[in-house]
Amino acid sequence: MQLTQQIKIEPTQEQEATLLDLSERCRLVYNFALAERIDAFNKGIKGINYIKQQNDLPELKKKYPEYAWVNAKVLQMALRTLDANYKSFFALNKKGDKDARPPKLRGKRYFTTMLFNQSGFSIQKGKITFSHKHPSKTDLMFKTPEKFGFGKVYQVSIYKKGGDYYLSIIYEKEKREYTDNGIYQAFDLGVTKHTAVNSKGKFIEFKNKRPDRYWAGSIKQMQSRRDHCRRGSHRWNHYNKILNNLQSKSANQMRDIQHKLSRQIIDNTKANTIIVGDLSVKDMAKTKMKRLNRSLQNTGSISRFIRFLTYKAELAGKRVIEINEKDTTKTCCICGKKKDMTLIRESL
Repeated sequence: MQLTQQIKIEPTQEQEATLLDLSERCRLVYNFALAERIDAFNKGIKGINYIKQQNDLPELKKKYPEYAWVNAKVLQMALRTLDANYKSFFALNKKGDKDARPPKLRGKRYFTTMLFNQSGFSIQKGKITFSHKHPSKTDLMFKTPEKFGFGKVYQVSIYKKGGDYYLSIIYEKEKREYTDNGIYQAFDLGVTKHTAVNSKGKFIEFKNKRPDRYWAGSIKQMQSRRDHCRRGSHRWNHYNKILNNLQSKSANQMRDIQHKLSRQIIDNTKANTIIVGDLSVKDMAKTKMKRLNRSLQNTGSISRFIRFLTYKAELAGKRVIEINEKDTTKTCCICGKKKDMTLIRESL
């Protein structure tokens, strides 16, 4: 199975300057390709797709030699990202999602993630090196913790978040073979707690800690201060930096808690089959559960927790099965008819 490992790096001033230059070239390629697609759409021209724009890259490098600084695969992945964004927009639009929006141009301050797919990088014990042709000839070599042992590496990304730089490494890891031991455990996932029942009828509850609520007051206050300043001013940038740090702390604590809780569940359950509900957080926020909108959106409280459970279960030789819970609370267990049922208000 494929796993992703994120590693924080601390580039030197020379390395950071090189990364910013390379990322800027990727941003411009993305914007030029997007502008070409928009212009073709307005004029009714067809045939402007990923293949066409990828084939135009060699001519672009001849005309503007600075684009040759970037590894060819990285520029291709920038175009693939744009193509994927368009396909996602069209898929959502086809399903009738009125909130779907087409890709937008990226601003000058946007750090474009650089994707090194299968080539352009070298991983050795304790370090990773990236290839480029920047005039500075700065070595883009970064240390990696020795505790991380990577198998076959498929892709490495360099991205920036909250002023810090990170590596995202997608690699192959062997998983244990699944065997059905006849014991099952079902979970009713919630915002404040997760309730589980096994095939023997025993119940257990796991309290879902909410660091986002702890940080909500500080984030709201700092956001209010920032919004009272002129965008781009020194004071606005000061408050925006603090706001980003607060949001990062909240998100990191939530992710850490979910990792530990999912590990606790997988390691301590005797069931090799775990059943959870196939929940759509987006639909839940639009229905009668709008009061939970802040608790559900952008917190990873449910969807991300299921992903953590799934991959940890596969590594342990277990399996997570998602079932559709639509209308299960409205369907009578005796006659099978659907009736409108009021939801018990959960205290938040």
